[in-house]
Amino acid sequence: MTEAVLTSSDTHGLSKEQLLEIDYFLRLTRTLEERLVALFRQAKVIGGLYRSLGQEGESVACAYALDYKQGDVVQPLIRNMGSILVAGAKPADIIKQYMAKADSPTRGRELNIHFGNPAKDGFIGQISMLGDMIPVMAGITLAGRMQKRNLVGLAFIGDGGSSTGAFWEGMNFASVQRLPLVVVVEDNGYAYSTPTYKQTAAKTLADKSYAFGCFGETVDGNDVLATYGAAKRAIDRARSGGGVTLLEVKTFRMKGHAEHDNQAYVPPEVIEEWKARDPLARYERVLQEIGVGTLADFEGIQARVKREVDTATDEADRSPMPNPEDAAKGLFAGDGYWENA
Repeated sequence: MTEAVLTSSDTHGLSKEQLLEIDYFLRLTRTLEERLVALFRQAKVIGGLYRSLGQEGESVACAYALDYKQGDVVQPLIRNMGSILVAGAKPADIIKQYMAKADSPTRGRELNIHFGNPAKDGFIGQISMLGDMIPVMAGITLAGRMQKRNLVGLAFIGDGGSSTGAFWEGMNFASVQRLPLVVVVEDNGYAYSTPTYKQTAAKTLADKSYAFGCFGETVDGNDVLATYGAAKRAIDRARSGGGVTLLEVKTFRMKGHAEHDNQAYVPPEVIEEWKARDPLARYERVLQEIGVGTLADFEGIQARVKREVDTATDEADRSPMPNPEDAAKGLFAGDGYWENA
C-alpha cells in the first residue's frame, strides 16, 4: 500500500522539551559536520568526508522515533550522522574516528561513521556494500524475535542502494517473515552522480513496496515533524506485528557525494530550489509559529552545541595516532584488546 506525500506541523504528542531536543540534534549534526570540514581542510581527517547538509532532518527525525530502552536498533549510512547522535554516539568519538585516532571506536582501523557498539548504543556499524545492510538488519530483527525481545530495527538506504540485488533479497525475506523492520529509503536526487530517474523506472521509491507486499509511504524528508510522524507510525506498526514499512523520504543533499566532489552534475537552479527547503530552518520556523521555540532558545542551543563540539575537537586533537604494532592485536576473540583499549 502506498500513501500520498504528507506534510504536517502536528507535534505528534511530543513535549516542548522533546521538540527542542530534536532541534539540538539537528544543530549538533550540522555544526559537527562543519567542524569536520575545517579539520578536513587542515588535512587532519583521514580519508573522505561525507556531508548530510540538507538531509539532517530525516536522519534525526527517524532515529528520534525509536525507543532505545526497548532495544531498538538503527543502521546508518554515511549521510546519517544525525541518527547515531540521537542513538547515543558522542561527538568526540566521531571526530576521533574521522581522524583515525588510537582511542577512536575502531582504534584507527576504520574511518568516518563506519563503527557501532550495539551493546552500548542503539546503532550498528555500516558496511560499504550498502544494499547488504538490509539483509543484515533483517537478521537483527529476526534474532530479536527469536530472543522474544520487542525491538524494532530501522535501516537507511539510498535511492541507488534500493536498486541492488541485496536490497531486494533482504526486503523480500523481511516482508515474508513480517519482521519488525522499517526501511527508510532516501530519494536525494542522485546516486553519486546518477539522477534517480536514470536508475529506476519506479514512479516513486515507495512503489517498490508493492513487490514485497509490505506497507509503503512517502513523506517530505525536509519536514522534520511530518517525517517523525511517518517514522513513528511505521515503528508502532512494526512493534505491533504489522511487518515491514518502506518509508520513502524526499530530500536533497546540498553537497557532492563527498567533500572532494564539486557537484558539477547538479543544475545550479536545483540547488537554489532546495536551499529554500532547508530542514533546520523550516523546523525552527514551525516551532516559532506554534509558540514552542524562540530565537533565544535556538541561540542557547547553538551555544551549547558549539561548546560541546569545541570540547570534542580538543579531546580528539590530544588523542594519539595508533601504534603500528597494535595493528595485529584484536584480530581474534579472547585477547582482551577491545575490552581493555
